[in-house]
Amino acid sequence: MTRNATTTTTTTTTATLAPASAPAPAPAPTTSALSLSRTTATAARVLRQLRHDPRTIALLILIPCVMLFLLRYVFDGSPRTFDNIGASLLGVFPLITMFLVTSIATLRERTSGTLERLLAMPLGKGDLIAGYALAFGALAIIQSALATGLAVWFLGLDVTGSPWLLLLVALLDALLGTALGLFVSAFAASEFQAVQFMPAVIFPQLLLCGLFAPRDTMHPALEAVSDVLPMSYAVDGMNEVLTHTDMTATFVRDVLIVGGCALLVLCLGAATLRRRTA
Repeated sequence: MTRNATTTTTTTTTATLAPASAPAPAPAPTTSALSLSRTTATAARVLRQLRHDPRTIALLILIPCVMLFLLRYVFDGSPRTFDNIGASLLGVFPLITMFLVTSIATLRERTSGTLERLLAMPLGKGDLIAGYALAFGALAIIQSALATGLAVWFLGLDVTGSPWLLLLVALLDALLGTALGLFVSAFAASEFQAVQFMPAVIFPQLLLCGLFAPRDTMHPALEAVSDVLPMSYAVDGMNEVLTHTDMTATFVRDVLIVGGCALLVLCLGAATLRRRTA
């Protein structure tokens, strides 16, 4: 009987001292595919950071204007040449600058650990990419408006169509550059590598877009490649404004293709976005 009492006491003591089972971990916060409040908060954060970086602001806003200004006086003795290529470059310069700045800025967020901390919060990849696109898109509006105004009303770029259509194409090109920069930043491990993507992503489009030679005079293989590059349609759209007084069906097609490519690349950027650099 004493042995049974001792056994009972031991069992009771063991049960009392047994640690309570750990509570189940709280489920990770779920986020919807896209939230307006989270997207605008991300865009506001990016704009606050850029406000304290005057060199980046200068690169985004002033460099396209400076390049157009230089180009105008390079062809000072042949204004017609400036008219022929100035409209096309009005779309090319914003695309290049937005590509460089966006790819480096996004990579800097990842290497500093900011991106990992943000994605640990209730913030989806779509919110982050859309926020970046919104912030840089706001800068692209300013950039495109200044460059278009400078080219048309100060440098005397002669266009047959409406300057507002030039502004529309320039803005879409800048957004395309933003989308491409966000996308390629996922594959770079350093800012130097991000810059190295420029010859692979931008230069082939620059050579094949019809800026240096009409696309229909190229080798058939190169012409076929140019048909799938978005910059080709950006240049075609600019040329439509240069030579037609009204909005043409070709212009609408070109604008839709450039805008669609920008949206597609943004979706790819959200799908390939990584928290940290390997």
